[in-house]
Amino acid sequence: MTERFPKDFLWGASISAHQTEGAYATDGKGLSVQDTRPRDNHEIADFTVAVDHYHHYKGDIALLAEMGIKIFRFSIAWTRIFPNGRGTINQQGLDHYSDVIDELLKYDIQPYITLSHFDLPQALEDEGGWTNRETVTAFKEYAETLFTAYGDRVTHWLTINEPNIMLLVDRKILGKEIPLQEKYQQFHHLMMAEKHAFDRCHALVPGGKIGPVPNISLVYPATSKPEDNQAALYFNSVRNWAYLDFACFGRYNAVFKDYLQQNQIAVTFAPEDEVLMKTALPDFVAMNFYTTVTVEQPTTTGDMKNGISDQQSEDIMERGFYKGFTNTYLKKNAFNWTIDPLGLKTTLQTLYDRYHLPIIITENGLGAEDQLTGDEKIHDDYRIDYLAQHTAQCLAAINAGVELIGYSPWSAIDLISVHEGIKKRYGFIYVDRTDDDEKAQKRYRKDSFYWYQTLIKEG
Repeated sequence: MTERFPKDFLWGASISAHQTEGAYATDGKGLSVQDTRPRDNHEIADFTVAVDHYHHYKGDIALLAEMGIKIFRFSIAWTRIFPNGRGTINQQGLDHYSDVIDELLKYDIQPYITLSHFDLPQALEDEGGWTNRETVTAFKEYAETLFTAYGDRVTHWLTINEPNIMLLVDRKILGKEIPLQEKYQQFHHLMMAEKHAFDRCHALVPGGKIGPVPNISLVYPATSKPEDNQAALYFNSVRNWAYLDFACFGRYNAVFKDYLQQNQIAVTFAPEDEVLMKTALPDFVAMNFYTTVTVEQPTTTGDMKNGISDQQSEDIMERGFYKGFTNTYLKKNAFNWTIDPLGLKTTLQTLYDRYHLPIIITENGLGAEDQLTGDEKIHDDYRIDYLAQHTAQCLAAINAGVELIGYSPWSAIDLISVHEGIKKRYGFIYVDRTDDDEKAQKRYRKDSFYWYQTLIKEG
């Protein structure tokens, strides 16, 4: 048993383009679904300016280098490369990310690039989005463009961020509800787009490695009742294993197939899909983790909200299969999310046992209302406590035989939460702005910045 992480462990930090860059219509960028999404709350910050990482990236990267990270997981905005999703390349966008990559390499920070992070071009959405098979073709062209442009310097790639959350929590992520039949046709197209990315990365990037990046939260049954175990079996499949079985094994998960059949959902395949599903495979699994999930079997007449008092569970409701249930054994944070560090170890063990591929954690973090003090400090002991508990379980998982190769928490800098604005902060670096005042967006190191710096240095 070791008390230190391996010397080659990949310590990192993560962001997404639309939540940080701003400059939403600058240098030829087109509109994405995140720029146009319907908003229930107009009092929170949107993504037009975000935290202006587009113009601050050099200073932000210098701070991250000071913190000591070895990898930086970020996404590229599809609409900076193809403003209309396909067709003419926007050279200014291509040049911008080339400069970002060179800036990272200057500090010996390895880029881990996510191809798409919730920001489908609006022009493609207007044509049916992921329901339209042509979006898969457009994504393939986009991925090939990035692999060709940056493959000489970038060897590690991630595909489509959290496709499971995008479909399961569609209202919160995309601002709309997708009908069930359409949702799972989108599932197939998203997964086939990912397969094309696997295939083209291996063909175009010398020594290239690529992996899927779902949000994985192990599902517990609320009780030992057989009915609750059945509910957990189905939600584990629908939420987690359907996506990774497709990516890693090239097949539809058996329980997921039964779920589709019971819902009378018929997914349309293209003739070439079966072969690509089996032959285009990932090199590793990237995993976003915040907490576990608990479900019970809903009764035929009971209120679907009974037993729910945490934010994640309120979206888990499907009569006949499962409903969310707040795990009373877990503490909660200020934004009403449960906290389950041991659940991270269990999730890692379960995932590695199923797929036996190297794993890198690409999101894990605590959202909180951080306060800038009069002497320009941010004392976020609650975040340090959260990260310390979770990194301890990462080390425990390594000691238990899991091939965990890296940890890149959410987030490198403060960013705009999709449905809670800037007040919900995740970063190691504080950005001085509010929801209604952009200010100069000056950066400040939080206490967690120095804690993480020490952890990276001492392992």
